[in-house]
Amino acid sequence: AEATGVDAIVIPDKESALITSEAIKASAGALNYVSICKERNLKSVINQLKESGLKIISCTEKSDVDIYSVDFSSPVCIILGSEKDGISNNLLEISDVKAKIPMKGKIDSLNVSSSSSVILYELIRQRN
Repeated sequence: AEATGVDAIVIPDKESALITSEAIKASAGALNYVSICKERNLKSVINQLKESGLKIISCTEKSDVDIYSVDFSSPVCIILGSEKDGISNNLLEISDVKAKIPMKGKIDSLNVSSSSSVILYELIRQRN
C-alpha cells in the first residue's frame, strides 16, 4: 500500500491481523510510513470519510462494473472485504461505487492482498 501512496489503512478492531514486529519486517518497513487505524465502527468511519469528500469505492465480485471503468481521479476510500465474508451489506449500502476485478477463470475472487495490488495500481495508472 505504501508504494502506491496510500495515506492510511483502516481495519476493524476485531478479527483482523495484528500489527507485530514480524508484520513490519515482512513489509520491508513500509508499515512505518502508513497510518494503521483500528476502528470499532467501520460504518461511522466510512461515513465521516464520505462527508469529508472522499468517494467510497467497494471492491466486490457482486458488481457489474469493473474497476477499469471507475474514475479514481478524485480522493477515494477503497473498501476491501475479508476473504471469508466479503464486504458487509451496511458498507456496500453507503458506497458510491461498487466495482469488481474482471476475471476469466472459474474462481470469482482473489485474496485481499492480490485484490488491493490490482486496484491500487489501476488508481496509479489513472492518476499518472
